[in-house]
Amino acid sequence: MKSPLRLVVQTVLLVVLAGAAHAGPIDRLQAFYKDVRSLRGDFTQTVYDAHMKVKQRAQGTFAIRRPDRFHWAYQKPYQQLIVSDGTKVWIYDSDLQQVTVKKLDEALGSTPALLLSSSVALERNFTLVDAGTAENQQWVALTPRDKDAGFEGIRLGFDGKSLRSMILKDNFGQTTRVEFSDLQRNPSLPDALFQFAPPPGVDVIGNGQ
Repeated sequence: MKSPLRLVVQTVLLVVLAGAAHAGPIDRLQAFYKDVRSLRGDFTQTVYDAHMKVKQRAQGTFAIRRPDRFHWAYQKPYQQLIVSDGTKVWIYDSDLQQVTVKKLDEALGSTPALLLSSSVALERNFTLVDAGTAENQQWVALTPRDKDAGFEGIRLGFDGKSLRSMILKDNFGQTTRVEFSDLQRNPSLPDALFQFAPPPGVDVIGNGQ
């Protein structure tokens, strides 16, 4: 499957900002609401099937600014761009010459996108559990309270003060692991980064226009 899993993007965009200086992984995740307003960096993503066989690898860059603004760019081995201006989400596939546009709430639904809202407590939407230490990281497990969330759970790995890894398991047994690097906390990000204009000649589909 060439196109990246949209669910992965939605999840990472909401939890990646959690790297803050507190005692345990749950505290670091919750500190997202207090300490981090924007973030940018690089990522690598690996998708595994139910037997943990690699299905897909990809890498790229991302930028996030709360609330609800993100710029997620897959660069290798294919190019795809996902942009939100806080109201709409554009998904641009340059190979297909196609743009899909949706309203933000319709694109993200009841996924962990709720984590972007500073008015919604994590415990309202997830059960949080300290998952111990492995791979030189401290882990916290998030289980969605909504049975229709589209995934079984998320595990976040912290290395010192920074978020290093995210592991997501969907309802079909597929696992996606994302590793983060070169993170910049609270950079100044221009509005233009979170705006998108479809290139001339591409097909635009969706109901978010």
